[in-house]
Amino acid sequence: MSDSPEIPEASGSEARPRGPLSDLLIVDLSRVLAGPYATMVLADLGARVVKVEQPGKGDDSRHIGPFSPAGQSAYFSSINRGKQSIALDLKAPADRAVFEALLARADVVVENYRPGVMAKLGYGWEALHARFPRLIYAAASGFGHTGPDSGKAAYDMVVQAMGGIMSITGHPGGPPTRVGTSVGDITAGLFTVVGILSAVHHRAATGEGMFVDVAMLDGQIAILENAIARYAVTGVAPGPLGARHPSITPFAAYACADGHVVIAAGNDALWERLCDALGAPELKADPRFATNLARTDHAGVIAEAIEARLATRPAAEVLALCEAGGIPCGPLQDTAQALDHRQVRARNMVIETAFPDGQPLMAAGNPVKLSAYADPTHRPKAPRLDEHRAAILKELGL
Repeated sequence: MSDSPEIPEASGSEARPRGPLSDLLIVDLSRVLAGPYATMVLADLGARVVKVEQPGKGDDSRHIGPFSPAGQSAYFSSINRGKQSIALDLKAPADRAVFEALLARADVVVENYRPGVMAKLGYGWEALHARFPRLIYAAASGFGHTGPDSGKAAYDMVVQAMGGIMSITGHPGGPPTRVGTSVGDITAGLFTVVGILSAVHHRAATGEGMFVDVAMLDGQIAILENAIARYAVTGVAPGPLGARHPSITPFAAYACADGHVVIAAGNDALWERLCDALGAPELKADPRFATNLARTDHAGVIAEAIEARLATRPAAEVLALCEAGGIPCGPLQDTAQALDHRQVRARNMVIETAFPDGQPLMAAGNPVKLSAYADPTHRPKAPRLDEHRAAILKELGL
């Protein structure tokens, strides 16, 4: 979308999937997860992503397991699929010239360094905007580029703790519990994508790039949703509740004879259907359970009553009864079961990519399905460190 000549695909590269962002060139300085997750989403939507890495070492996540038998990181490969790699030392004049030639043609630059790092190199927002006014500059950091803590370092675990989400995760009286996936990084990555696409829309109208500032801590506050509402109304900070919903009942995981099922009866009509499905007319008639508010006040009593009726029934039978009654429900699945689920497979949410050496690797698919574009079952492999240097230099005329 920039006015500068487009960089053609590097020779020998796998073809990028077509997508609505196929006209965007992203220069990606980010590493580990928040920034690379954002650029993975952009790449899955068709953007060309040139990953700029540290010479000799590359992205830190290249050294984080699990590893293939050949010693290559599955963590790195799954998030950096379909990108190109060039290793540049941004303190070396020759490599700075390459980087600036890339920026002259880029639509977006993405970084997730601590605020101030890029400015010290001469590549902060103000400097780049003056030289490349159409360039969109997206920064994902722990605490953002403003505020008293902006200069502090952060990892996912830090912002989960500070952002309140760990305080409502786990079971009452239990130890502090991290959410089982890196929601601090991933949320920041997704908000970075939203910011970039908003900036692209703005540039289409004005011709001007803008600065996109996303903080991991901000993202954790943004997803607290019901916890903020409860605190706003009661003045009491919520605590962990295990698997149940704080404001809707029954809406939890319940034990059956051979495992757990999740039942989510989100309104009075669904509650009545659940009572019918379980053969429990006395629960339907009990005035303590007449409204959702009343049921939530008696969530423990309801859980005991439901589980008493499920104790001798296998999960498959319970799910069949609920589904027949139109009651939202689902099995409690581990990762292997989730990846093998018929709906997940039908939606192409398990795809094949590859390690940098070309060995196949299972990965999550793209959840954004677009009617005008194919949703490939295979995605291009992750790059070897500096794999595309020669081709990119040739394309840049350097």
